[in-house]
Amino acid sequence: MGGTWFLGRAVVEEALRRGWEVSTFNRGRSGQDVPGVRPVRGDRTAAEDLAELASHGPWDAVVDTSSAALPPKDVLTGARALKAAAERYVYVSTVNAYRGWPGDPLTEASELLDGPPDADADYGRLPEDWTGPDWYYGRQKAGAERAVLEAFGEKCSVLLRPGVILGPGEYVGRLPWWLRRAERGGRVLAPGLPGKSIQPVDVRDVAVFALDQAAAPVGGAYNVVAPIGRETMGGFLNACLEVTGHRGELSWVPDAFLVKAGVEQWTELPLWRTHAGVWNIASDGAQAAGLVCRPLAETVEATWRWLRDGGLPVAHPRADEHGIAARKEERLLEEFAERVASGFEGERL
Repeated sequence: MGGTWFLGRAVVEEALRRGWEVSTFNRGRSGQDVPGVRPVRGDRTAAEDLAELASHGPWDAVVDTSSAALPPKDVLTGARALKAAAERYVYVSTVNAYRGWPGDPLTEASELLDGPPDADADYGRLPEDWTGPDWYYGRQKAGAERAVLEAFGEKCSVLLRPGVILGPGEYVGRLPWWLRRAERGGRVLAPGLPGKSIQPVDVRDVAVFALDQAAAPVGGAYNVVAPIGRETMGGFLNACLEVTGHRGELSWVPDAFLVKAGVEQWTELPLWRTHAGVWNIASDGAQAAGLVCRPLAETVEATWRWLRDGGLPVAHPRADEHGIAARKEERLLEEFAERVASGFEGERL
């Protein structure tokens, strides 16, 4: 389901590398088909298109990478339509489906948000004056997981919950923004502490794990993230500087200063977020099932090579959300330098 860009494309390429026969189902409006697939065109929200897709089966497994914007009821309709044509269903969900994310540490046994399998797109929407956690997206994804389980059952359902996926083809723009910023050089605002653990996962590693689980004899739910503590923000940013030619110098600015200055977490400085659980996600089950995450420096290098060779992501509005304006970055660095010169006490930032 999908199959032409980023994770979907990585899944297709890995499946073809293994010698598998692959059909893809999409509208044909973004990205290009990978040579070697059998493309089926259609809208996954249209019953007649789903029936046409099912007629092209049977398959050993469905790998669903294209439902990010779909409500649970559409995932349920699609899964039901394919139940007779496929043995297993691998659904790419998200850690947002947990009630505790991003504030609390998580395991694969953590509580999920509410969200019925037949919910529409309005389920979970919050009033405009709401100031609490925004669980809308998480509720939608939790409902979609239940939709897959309802259609295929636990034994034949695989639920993958990545956090942040990076790598060649990334359309959200997190890693590409940091790479372009490192390439520009000068003083680079580095958020928080260099030793802060982060857990992005390479898109190619997600693809490998998804296909391994498609061929596994049992279902399961897995947190698809890098091991806690192995990668750090400092290591990540230094890798960005290294591959782009060491034109920049990192200037580390404490969380408290950035929060007080109103810097938008997660977007203005991609991957930076102060919540205690955002990078504290255990993936013991996934690792026991065979998840292997390559070093983040390899992901950085591969993504830079892709960009340098003219790689362009599929256009997506989320890319416009990421990155701090150069003037704002410079102003914040100057203000922080003045604070340091005046002998501030860090905890009073």
